Amino acid sequence: MNCGLFGLPKFIITSTIQILKLDIMENKYAGLFTRVKAVIIDNIAIIILMYSATEIFNLITDVPNAVRVIVFVLIFLLYEPILVSTFGATIGHFFNDIVVKREANEEKNINFFFAIGRFITKVLLGWISLLTINGNDKKKAIHDYVGQSVVLPYKK
Repeated sequence: MNCGLFGLPKFIITSTIQILKLDIMENKYAGLFTRVKAVIIDNIAIIILMYSATEIFNLITDVPNAVRVIVFVLIFLLYEPILVSTFGATIGHFFNDIVVKREANEEKNINFFFAIGRFITKVLLGWISLLTINGNDKKKAIHDYVGQSVVLPYKK
């Protein structure tokens, strides 16, 4: 028998090292469960923002319905792109300790236009966009390919 460190067979040592390398690689990018938790929190945040806007409109008399609709649509459409391009994270990302960064330079946030493309793709595809996460090394969803982004654990 071919023995290695501490008299253990080499195949056990090699397998263990490969598993440890895989765990390190998997931890470099945010997984599916963490990202789904972030989406749920973001949806709650959007509902709170819309409710707050409604309460503000109720304090003001005669706010046209068109203005209300425009504000709600802007909250929905701009919440994620503004936060991701400015801070690298939404509220949901923040509470799950993950950030969205450029794939080409993981120190920089994606720009606003890529954030919009990423968000539109995410909305149009819904959960389908997440199906690719476990199929690639960087755990990229379809919308990450469009936004040229990766989702990483936040470095404290």
